[in-house]
Amino acid sequence: MASLGAGALLLSIFLGFHGVGRNFPVTIAITAAFAIAGRIARGVSASGMLAGAVIAFILASRDLRAFAALLIVFLLTLAATRIGGRRKQQLQVSESHSGRSASQVMANLSLAGLILALPDFHSCYLLALAALAEAAADTVSSEIGSAFPGKTVLITTWKNVTPGTDGGVSAAGTLAAVLAAATVAGASLLLGLASASQAVMIAGAGVFGMLADSVLGAALERRGYLNNDLVNLLGTASAVGLAALTLI
Repeated sequence: MASLGAGALLLSIFLGFHGVGRNFPVTIAITAAFAIAGRIARGVSASGMLAGAVIAFILASRDLRAFAALLIVFLLTLAATRIGGRRKQQLQVSESHSGRSASQVMANLSLAGLILALPDFHSCYLLALAALAEAAADTVSSEIGSAFPGKTVLITTWKNVTPGTDGGVSAAGTLAAVLAAATVAGASLLLGLASASQAVMIAGAGVFGMLADSVLGAALERRGYLNNDLVNLLGTASAVGLAALTLI
């Protein structure tokens, strides 16, 4: 799935992307710095670094403000991952010490990259930002929900489950998801990529996608029908879909 996503992104660049021009050296420098910093911080593995570099290159090439939104997502998820490390290890839900893999990166960010790699179309930035808001909300909710003690229930049945269970939701995790999506949306507003009403839409789509991810995790991932990467991709697609419907 990761290789297909990367192939689709690269194909899109060759077919229609043309925003680099004379800013190519700057774009390469930003991309390299972002990828290396992510690896040094152990936010991504070696393969995740390369996948993240592809996404960063696309967003920085299209608009440095879009790259800034990606950077905010990375910082939010990195901070959330670092919180409650000992508890997560006890629950056996802690992230790998090497960081997130290429498949994890592509599952969460490939849609945003693909949308902005394609030639301009109506509201492309808003759809990509909705995807980024969902990626932030989903990752932060999982990490914070596992980091703090509290009741965790399966979203489809409301039965108590262990933190970190696929489809499990908690008050702390859900609140963190809302704050993460709102942060991305607020940044979009401050960066001039969205109006106030559009920022509300971006945040709402991000939270909706996170909840859709939880439903898919409870209904399909726990039964082995889908893996986590595909669930994450579909959750992001749900956010983009809601955003597109809102903008019609």
